[in-house]
Amino acid sequence: MGNDDAADTVRGWVRVWILDTTVERDRVVLWGPGGTVEYRHCPPSFLLTLPEPFRHWDLVAALEDSFEVEPVMVRTIHGEEEGWRVGAGRDVAAAVLRQTRYAARCYNVDVRRDQRYLAENGLLTCTGPGESRFSFWLDQDLTVLELTVDGDPSRASGVTGCTLNVDGRRRRLEGDEPTVIGDLFGLVETIDPDVVLFPNADTWTERLLAAARMHGIQATLSRNGRYVTLDSRSYFSYGRMYHRPKAMVPAGRLLIDTGQSFVHREGGLQGVLIAARITGLSPNRTARFTPGTLVSAFEVYTALSRGIAIPWKKIDTERVKTVAALRAADRGGMMFQPVPGIHEHVYQVDFTSLYPSIIVRHNLSPETIDAPDRPGFLAACLSPLLELRLETKRAKRTDAAIAGVDSVLKWMLVTCFGYTGYKNARFGRVDVHEAITRHAREALIAAKETAEVRGFRVLHGITDCLFVQGEPIAELKAAIEAESGYRTEVEVFDWVVFLPQRDGTGAYTWYYGRLRDGGVKVRGIMARRHDCPAYIQRFQHEALAMMGRERSIAGVRSLYPALRDLYAAYRDGLASAPIEDLVLSRRISTTNYTRRCPERGAVEAYRRAGVDVAPGMTIRYVVTDARAGLADCAWEAKSADRAHYRRLLEKAWHEVAAGVSVRSRSGIPLREPISMGEVTMPW
Repeated sequence: MGNDDAADTVRGWVRVWILDTTVERDRVVLWGPGGTVEYRHCPPSFLLTLPEPFRHWDLVAALEDSFEVEPVMVRTIHGEEEGWRVGAGRDVAAAVLRQTRYAARCYNVDVRRDQRYLAENGLLTCTGPGESRFSFWLDQDLTVLELTVDGDPSRASGVTGCTLNVDGRRRRLEGDEPTVIGDLFGLVETIDPDVVLFPNADTWTERLLAAARMHGIQATLSRNGRYVTLDSRSYFSYGRMYHRPKAMVPAGRLLIDTGQSFVHREGGLQGVLIAARITGLSPNRTARFTPGTLVSAFEVYTALSRGIAIPWKKIDTERVKTVAALRAADRGGMMFQPVPGIHEHVYQVDFTSLYPSIIVRHNLSPETIDAPDRPGFLAACLSPLLELRLETKRAKRTDAAIAGVDSVLKWMLVTCFGYTGYKNARFGRVDVHEAITRHAREALIAAKETAEVRGFRVLHGITDCLFVQGEPIAELKAAIEAESGYRTEVEVFDWVVFLPQRDGTGAYTWYYGRLRDGGVKVRGIMARRHDCPAYIQRFQHEALAMMGRERSIAGVRSLYPALRDLYAAYRDGLASAPIEDLVLSRRISTTNYTRRCPERGAVEAYRRAGVDVAPGMTIRYVVTDARAGLADCAWEAKSADRAHYRRLLEKAWHEVAAGVSVRSRSGIPLREPISMGEVTMPW
């Protein structure tokens, strides 16, 4: 393919279906399926404005002496002002800020250059001729290779086996490390896949490349031999610590870590590709980013495509407020305490994408808080994404393949609310965040009042949904939508159990119930927790499956003897349960525990095994002595503290028993239940 042909500069025209994008010096490289490639000239640059230009004429003159500088109008969400485009990168922008004592404003400094090129030229990744940015269909066949390497990548053992799968054709490679790695990279070169789905790829890749160099083998994961290194980091998000491992991202070929990628876990390959199309990012990066980073990238691409500059440093800082103003504004979401116990014939009325709908309906954006009549960037930006989500929700009812895309969009829209209050958000401002929660509180309270006026009993409310009993539900749904202006959906439960907290009051997000279609929906209980051992999850899944076959409270409670026998069987079988069924998988918040606990023992075990640990990492271990805080790595464990696992099993049983009987601490029935609201937990 040619380089920088004149015809290629036509906005929106490209010869390849863009599979990947990379940057090489002053060029953006557009990769297509099969390794086709186009090059586009795109040197680094940033935009600069000065509050009092006449005071900084010497700075502008110095920039003009060293770089290409041209005067331009810099457009932001707040308006336009005169400025300059400077043909330099981040280091020069940082020097400008320091020299002006941070009076200067710099834009587009840390925007990814390939994303900027695509946005400014109307191009998108994963999009062919006639395909819309906001379409959830893909019209491109890609060669997909599924790869699994034997063993644990965090351990230092050699590579002695792997499995490859292409279009259902499975190939097994075994032998010494040079043989396996040589055959592996030879097959990658022969098959030339566009996509490699590889569990723990970001941990394995560095080891595979190092082994290939040591044995004199040419590595073929990258189509041009180059890799972009993303450093490992631990970060705090929504009250939890997370860890992203170091990644070596190849050029021209998608390498997706199916064990680490949240986007792939939620949406599969199609979810990754659609999210890349929407955000204007390379799918390689899309697969490695969080929903919050994706929605930020989505906003950045939209802004750039509209000629809006992206601020480098935070501009819309929080204004000073009085204590009274803070108390009135910063109150968070609304939740109603649930009525603990098992309830029959319950409807869940759920507002569809409530928070982004509030942003769009009320025109909320940093620049509209003080000028509500002007068009808001954030509202206009999110409107088509919200409409796309509504389309995928409808489409997934008849096409299960769309469910993954819908899930990715859901998480992006969920995080767009939190991102408005994030201190470093490109288009965030805490006043917007507070306004959203205010409107959400008002909507939920109004919906509750509407339900009660119409004779419904409100059992529970969680931020954007209500659990109610009564009829006719269709009329209530229509009334809530008419009064609030927001769309709703209704789920029908034959019965639902709201579990109590330690003090006997209802837990907000801890429930399970049988849906009208026969499925069992669970939230918060051990069957849903990722850090619960497989043995205990299996017990709870079996128990819930038994309960799910009954459509009435009477039927569920009649199962008490059978459920108790099931629990007894699992309790008795725990002594001989295989060690691999007792492995705990937990994300650690720190590596420096000050008290004795199994997590501390697991971290020490990992270190003894030569594995580096970092906050936010997920570690797998078996508890060997809970009181002493001892644990072994999952791959080394030979014994387990069975008493500790018996206590976990008992907790799982109490969650099940709460739906069928009043229990005592010992698990012996205190009395037969009198009414459907009288269920207490045993602790």
